[in-house]
Amino acid sequence: MATVIGAEQTTRSWIWRLRDSLHRFFDSDIFYSFRRSPVTILAFVTTVIFFIAAFAAPILAPFNTNDVATLDLMDAFRPPAWIEGGSSEHLLGTDEQGRDVLSAIMFGTQVSLIVGFLSVIFSVILGVGLGLISGYVGGRTDHIIMRIADVQLSFPAVLVALLLFGFAKAVLPRGLQDAVAIYVLIVAIGLSNWVQFARTVRGSTMVEKSKEYVQAARVIGRSPVAIMVQHVLPNVMGPVLVIATISLALAIITEATLSFLGVGVPPTQPSLGTLIRFGNNFLFSGEWWMTIFPGLALVILALAVNLLGDWMRDALNPKLR
Repeated sequence: MATVIGAEQTTRSWIWRLRDSLHRFFDSDIFYSFRRSPVTILAFVTTVIFFIAAFAAPILAPFNTNDVATLDLMDAFRPPAWIEGGSSEHLLGTDEQGRDVLSAIMFGTQVSLIVGFLSVIFSVILGVGLGLISGYVGGRTDHIIMRIADVQLSFPAVLVALLLFGFAKAVLPRGLQDAVAIYVLIVAIGLSNWVQFARTVRGSTMVEKSKEYVQAARVIGRSPVAIMVQHVLPNVMGPVLVIATISLALAIITEATLSFLGVGVPPTQPSLGTLIRFGNNFLFSGEWWMTIFPGLALVILALAVNLLGDWMRDALNPKLR
Protein backbone atom coordinates (compact mmCIF):
# COMPACT_ATOMS: atom_id res chain seq x y z
CA MET A 1 0.00 0.00 0.00
CA ALA A 2 2.80 2.42 0.92
CA THR A 3 4.48 1.70 -2.41
CA VAL A 4 1.29 2.47 -4.34
CA ILE A 5 0.75 5.71 -2.41
CA GLY A 6 4.36 6.73 -3.03
CA ALA A 7 4.00 6.05 -6.75
CA GLU A 8 0.79 8.11 -6.91
CA GLN A 9 2.46 11.00 -5.11
CA THR A 10 5.44 10.84 -7.49
CA THR A 11 3.13 10.83 -10.51
CA ARG A 12 1.11 13.75 -9.12
CA SER A 13 4.28 15.69 -8.39
CA TRP A 14 5.58 15.05 -11.89
CA ILE A 15 2.28 16.24 -13.40
CA TRP A 16 2.37 19.44 -11.35
CA ARG A 17 5.95 20.15 -12.42
CA LEU A 18 4.98 19.59 -16.04
CA ARG A 19 2.00 21.95 -15.70
CA ASP A 20 4.22 24.60 -14.10
CA SER A 21 6.79 24.25 -16.88
CA LEU A 22 4.11 24.57 -19.57
CA HIS A 23 2.59 27.57 -17.78
CA ARG A 24 5.97 29.31 -17.62
CA PHE A 25 6.59 28.53 -21.30
CA PHE A 26 3.25 29.94 -22.45
CA ASP A 27 3.91 33.10 -20.41
CA SER A 28 7.46 33.49 -21.70
CA ASP A 29 8.76 36.07 -24.14
CA ILE A 30 9.78 33.29 -26.54
CA PHE A 31 6.22 31.99 -26.91
CA TYR A 32 4.92 35.56 -27.20
CA SER A 33 7.39 36.16 -30.02
CA PHE A 34 6.31 32.89 -31.65
CA ARG A 35 2.57 33.56 -31.64
CA ARG A 36 3.10 37.12 -32.87
CA SER A 37 4.86 35.89 -36.02
CA PRO A 38 2.54 34.31 -38.63
CA VAL A 39 5.53 33.37 -40.80
CA THR A 40 7.12 31.44 -37.92
CA ILE A 41 3.84 29.65 -37.14
CA LEU A 42 3.47 28.67 -40.79
CA ALA A 43 7.07 27.44 -40.88
CA PHE A 44 6.54 25.43 -37.70
CA VAL A 45 3.33 23.82 -38.99
CA THR A 46 5.02 23.02 -42.32
CA THR A 47 7.99 21.43 -40.56
CA VAL A 48 5.72 19.34 -38.33
CA ILE A 49 3.75 18.14 -41.38
CA PHE A 50 6.96 17.08 -43.10
CA PHE A 51 8.16 15.24 -39.99
CA ILE A 52 4.85 13.41 -39.56
CA ALA A 53 4.65 12.52 -43.25
CA ALA A 54 8.26 11.27 -43.25
CA PHE A 55 8.40 9.22 -40.08
CA ALA A 56 4.84 7.92 -40.39
CA ALA A 57 5.37 7.06 -44.07
CA PRO A 58 4.96 3.28 -43.54
CA ILE A 59 1.45 4.04 -42.25
CA LEU A 60 0.39 7.16 -44.16
CA ALA A 61 1.98 6.59 -47.57
CA PRO A 62 -0.39 5.20 -50.23
CA PHE A 63 2.27 2.70 -51.34
CA ASN A 64 5.37 1.18 -49.79
CA THR A 65 8.01 2.17 -52.31
CA ASN A 66 10.66 0.21 -50.41
CA ASP A 67 8.88 -3.04 -51.25
CA VAL A 68 9.90 -4.10 -54.76
CA ALA A 69 7.04 -6.59 -54.93
CA THR A 70 4.52 -3.73 -54.99
CA LEU A 71 6.03 -2.10 -58.09
CA ASP A 72 4.34 -2.52 -61.45
CA LEU A 73 6.15 -1.37 -64.60
CA MET A 74 2.79 -1.05 -66.31
CA ASP A 75 2.14 1.97 -64.06
CA ALA A 76 5.39 3.70 -65.03
CA PHE A 77 5.38 7.33 -66.23
CA ARG A 78 1.80 8.04 -65.15
CA PRO A 79 1.21 11.82 -64.90
CA PRO A 80 -0.41 13.47 -61.86
CA ALA A 81 -4.06 12.72 -61.22
CA TRP A 82 -5.36 16.06 -62.59
CA ILE A 83 -3.68 15.56 -65.99
CA GLU A 84 -5.14 13.41 -68.75
CA GLY A 85 -3.86 9.87 -68.39
CA GLY A 86 -3.36 10.21 -64.64
CA SER A 87 -4.86 8.00 -61.97
CA SER A 88 -6.52 8.87 -58.68
CA GLU A 89 -4.40 6.16 -57.05
CA HIS A 90 -1.24 8.12 -57.88
CA LEU A 91 -1.96 11.73 -56.93
CA LEU A 92 1.46 13.06 -58.03
CA GLY A 93 2.08 10.46 -60.74
CA THR A 94 4.64 7.67 -60.95
CA ASP A 95 8.30 7.37 -61.95
CA GLU A 96 10.10 5.13 -64.45
CA GLN A 97 9.80 2.12 -62.11
CA GLY A 98 6.11 2.58 -61.45
CA ARG A 99 6.70 3.99 -57.95
CA ASP A 100 4.13 6.40 -56.60
CA VAL A 101 5.85 9.81 -56.50
CA LEU A 102 4.00 10.98 -53.38
CA SER A 103 4.97 7.84 -51.47
CA ALA A 104 8.55 8.08 -52.74
CA ILE A 105 8.76 11.68 -51.51
CA MET A 106 7.52 10.65 -48.05
CA PHE A 107 10.02 7.80 -47.74
CA GLY A 108 12.78 9.90 -49.31
CA THR A 109 12.14 12.75 -46.87
CA GLN A 110 12.55 10.26 -44.03
CA VAL A 111 16.03 9.31 -45.25
CA SER A 112 16.99 12.96 -45.80
CA LEU A 113 15.85 13.96 -42.32
CA ILE A 114 17.66 11.06 -40.66
CA VAL A 115 20.90 11.88 -42.47
CA GLY A 116 20.46 15.58 -41.68
CA PHE A 117 19.73 15.04 -37.99
CA LEU A 118 22.54 12.58 -37.37
CA SER A 119 25.08 14.68 -39.27
CA VAL A 120 24.11 17.78 -37.26
CA ILE A 121 24.41 15.82 -34.00
CA PHE A 122 27.87 14.65 -35.10
CA SER A 123 28.84 18.23 -35.98
CA VAL A 124 27.57 19.53 -32.63
CA ILE A 125 29.47 16.93 -30.60
CA LEU A 126 32.70 17.45 -32.52
CA GLY A 127 32.46 21.23 -32.85
CA VAL A 128 31.32 21.93 -29.29
CA GLY A 129 33.99 19.63 -27.86
CA LEU A 130 36.81 21.21 -29.86
CA GLY A 131 35.46 24.71 -29.22
CA LEU A 132 35.39 24.13 -25.47
CA ILE A 133 38.93 22.78 -25.44
CA SER A 134 40.20 25.55 -27.71
CA GLY A 135 38.59 28.38 -25.75
CA TYR A 136 39.33 27.05 -22.26
CA VAL A 137 42.86 25.69 -22.72
CA GLY A 138 44.08 28.36 -25.13
CA GLY A 139 47.72 28.61 -26.16
CA ARG A 140 49.12 26.19 -28.71
CA THR A 141 46.04 23.95 -28.52
CA ASP A 142 43.80 26.86 -29.47
CA HIS A 143 46.17 27.84 -32.28
CA ILE A 144 46.24 24.33 -33.81
CA ILE A 145 42.45 23.81 -33.65
CA MET A 146 41.64 27.21 -35.09
CA ARG A 147 44.17 26.87 -37.92
CA ILE A 148 42.58 23.56 -38.89
CA ALA A 149 39.19 25.30 -38.80
CA ASP A 150 40.50 28.14 -40.98
CA VAL A 151 41.83 25.69 -43.56
CA GLN A 152 38.51 23.86 -43.72
CA LEU A 153 36.59 27.13 -44.06
CA SER A 154 38.49 27.82 -47.28
CA PHE A 155 36.77 24.82 -48.91
CA PRO A 156 33.03 24.56 -49.63
CA ALA A 157 31.16 22.08 -47.43
CA VAL A 158 30.02 20.07 -50.46
CA LEU A 159 33.62 19.73 -51.68
CA VAL A 160 34.81 18.55 -48.24
CA ALA A 161 31.98 16.02 -48.09
CA LEU A 162 32.81 14.85 -51.63
CA LEU A 163 36.47 14.34 -50.72
CA LEU A 164 35.67 12.44 -47.53
CA PHE A 165 33.02 10.34 -49.23
CA GLY A 166 35.36 9.53 -52.11
CA PHE A 167 38.15 8.57 -49.71
CA ALA A 168 35.82 6.23 -47.82
CA LYS A 169 34.64 4.64 -51.07
CA ALA A 170 38.25 4.03 -52.10
CA VAL A 171 39.21 2.47 -48.76
CA LEU A 172 36.15 0.31 -48.09
CA PRO A 173 35.61 -3.01 -49.91
CA ARG A 174 33.11 -2.84 -52.75
CA GLY A 175 30.73 -5.22 -50.97
CA LEU A 176 30.44 -2.89 -47.97
CA GLN A 177 30.09 0.40 -49.81
CA ASP A 178 26.29 0.38 -50.18
CA ALA A 179 25.77 -1.04 -46.68
CA VAL A 180 27.69 1.79 -44.98
CA ALA A 181 26.95 4.54 -47.51
CA ILE A 182 24.53 6.36 -45.21
CA TYR A 183 26.96 6.27 -42.27
CA VAL A 184 29.78 7.54 -44.47
CA LEU A 185 27.48 10.31 -45.71
CA ILE A 186 26.58 11.31 -42.14
CA VAL A 187 30.25 11.49 -41.11
CA ALA A 188 31.20 13.37 -44.30
CA ILE A 189 28.51 16.03 -43.84
CA GLY A 190 29.23 16.24 -40.10
CA LEU A 191 32.95 16.79 -40.66
CA SER A 192 32.22 19.52 -43.17
CA ASN A 193 30.02 21.55 -40.78
CA TRP A 194 31.72 21.38 -37.36
CA VAL A 195 33.73 24.60 -37.77
CA GLN A 196 30.88 27.03 -37.13
CA PHE A 197 30.03 25.27 -33.87
CA ALA A 198 33.67 25.25 -32.76
CA ARG A 199 34.25 28.95 -33.48
CA THR A 200 31.02 30.01 -31.77
CA VAL A 201 31.64 27.91 -28.66
CA ARG A 202 35.29 29.01 -28.52
CA GLY A 203 34.32 32.67 -28.41
CA SER A 204 31.67 32.12 -25.74
CA THR A 205 34.03 29.94 -23.69
CA MET A 206 36.74 32.61 -23.71
CA VAL A 207 34.20 35.02 -22.22
CA GLU A 208 32.79 32.57 -19.67
CA LYS A 209 36.11 31.27 -18.33
CA SER A 210 37.03 34.71 -16.96
CA LYS A 211 33.85 35.02 -14.91
CA GLU A 212 33.62 34.62 -11.15
CA TYR A 213 31.82 31.28 -11.05
CA VAL A 214 34.60 29.64 -13.09
CA GLN A 215 37.25 31.18 -10.84
CA ALA A 216 35.38 29.89 -7.79
CA ALA A 217 35.24 26.39 -9.28
CA ARG A 218 39.00 26.48 -9.79
CA VAL A 219 39.58 27.62 -6.20
CA ILE A 220 37.60 24.72 -4.73
CA GLY A 221 39.66 22.27 -6.78
CA ARG A 222 37.34 21.28 -9.64
CA SER A 223 39.17 19.68 -12.56
CA PRO A 224 39.31 21.51 -15.91
CA VAL A 225 37.13 18.83 -17.53
CA ALA A 226 34.47 19.18 -14.81
CA ILE A 227 34.53 22.96 -15.14
CA MET A 228 34.14 22.81 -18.93
CA VAL A 229 31.34 20.24 -18.88
CA GLN A 230 29.35 21.21 -15.79
CA HIS A 231 29.86 24.98 -15.63
CA VAL A 232 30.91 26.44 -18.97
CA LEU A 233 29.02 24.17 -21.39
CA PRO A 234 25.46 24.95 -20.15
CA ASN A 235 26.17 28.68 -20.58
CA VAL A 236 27.36 28.46 -24.18
CA MET A 237 24.63 26.19 -25.59
CA GLY A 238 22.17 28.96 -26.52
CA PRO A 239 23.84 29.95 -29.81
CA VAL A 240 24.55 26.28 -30.54
CA LEU A 241 20.83 25.46 -30.66
CA VAL A 242 20.23 28.24 -33.17
CA ILE A 243 23.14 27.19 -35.38
CA ALA A 244 22.04 23.54 -35.18
CA THR A 245 18.55 24.44 -36.44
CA ILE A 246 19.94 26.32 -39.43
CA SER A 247 22.57 23.61 -40.00
CA LEU A 248 19.80 21.01 -40.29
CA ALA A 249 18.51 22.71 -43.43
CA LEU A 250 22.06 22.99 -44.79
CA ALA A 251 22.72 19.32 -44.04
CA ILE A 252 19.55 18.26 -45.86
CA ILE A 253 20.55 20.35 -48.89
CA THR A 254 24.11 18.96 -48.78
CA GLU A 255 22.77 15.41 -48.67
CA ALA A 256 20.47 16.16 -51.61
CA THR A 257 23.39 17.69 -53.54
CA LEU A 258 25.64 14.69 -52.94
CA SER A 259 22.85 12.24 -53.80
CA PHE A 260 22.08 14.22 -56.95
CA LEU A 261 25.74 13.90 -57.93
CA GLY A 262 25.53 10.14 -57.41
CA VAL A 263 27.74 9.91 -54.30
CA GLY A 264 25.05 9.94 -51.62
CA VAL A 265 22.70 7.26 -50.39
CA PRO A 266 22.41 4.12 -52.55
CA PRO A 267 19.52 3.92 -55.04
CA THR A 268 17.86 1.22 -52.92
CA GLN A 269 17.31 3.84 -50.17
CA PRO A 270 16.08 6.85 -52.13
CA SER A 271 16.27 10.32 -50.62
CA LEU A 272 15.02 13.61 -52.04
CA GLY A 273 18.34 14.04 -53.84
CA THR A 274 18.21 10.66 -55.56
CA LEU A 275 14.56 11.22 -56.57
CA ILE A 276 15.55 14.51 -58.21
CA ARG A 277 18.51 12.85 -59.94
CA PHE A 278 16.41 10.00 -61.35
CA GLY A 279 13.66 12.37 -62.45
CA ASN A 280 16.13 14.71 -64.10
CA ASN A 281 16.92 12.01 -66.68
CA PHE A 282 13.34 12.28 -67.96
CA LEU A 283 12.75 16.00 -67.44
CA PHE A 284 13.14 16.99 -71.10
CA SER A 285 11.05 14.07 -72.34
CA GLY A 286 7.94 15.48 -70.66
CA GLU A 287 7.86 13.63 -67.32
CA TRP A 288 8.42 16.83 -65.32
CA TRP A 289 6.58 15.67 -62.20
CA MET A 290 9.35 13.18 -61.33
CA THR A 291 11.73 16.09 -60.66
CA ILE A 292 9.50 19.05 -59.84
CA PHE A 293 7.62 17.55 -56.87
CA PRO A 294 10.68 16.17 -55.01
CA GLY A 295 12.44 19.47 -55.72
CA LEU A 296 9.52 21.46 -54.29
CA ALA A 297 9.48 19.23 -51.21
CA LEU A 298 13.20 19.88 -50.67
CA VAL A 299 12.85 23.65 -51.11
CA ILE A 300 9.81 23.95 -48.83
CA LEU A 301 11.39 21.80 -46.09
CA ALA A 302 14.69 23.69 -46.15
CA LEU A 303 12.92 27.07 -46.21
CA ALA A 304 10.66 26.16 -43.26
CA VAL A 305 13.58 24.95 -41.13
CA ASN A 306 15.62 28.05 -42.02
CA LEU A 307 12.75 30.34 -41.02
CA LEU A 308 12.50 28.56 -37.67
CA GLY A 309 16.24 29.00 -37.19
CA ASP A 310 16.01 32.71 -37.96
CA TRP A 311 13.17 33.10 -35.46
CA MET A 312 15.13 31.24 -32.78
CA ARG A 313 18.12 33.52 -33.37
CA ASP A 314 15.97 36.61 -32.87
CA ALA A 315 13.98 35.21 -29.95
CA LEU A 316 17.02 34.00 -27.96
CA ASN A 317 19.05 37.16 -28.55
CA PRO A 318 17.56 40.17 -26.73
CA LYS A 319 19.70 42.56 -28.81
CA LEU A 320 17.86 41.46 -31.99
CA ARG A 321 14.32 41.83 -30.65
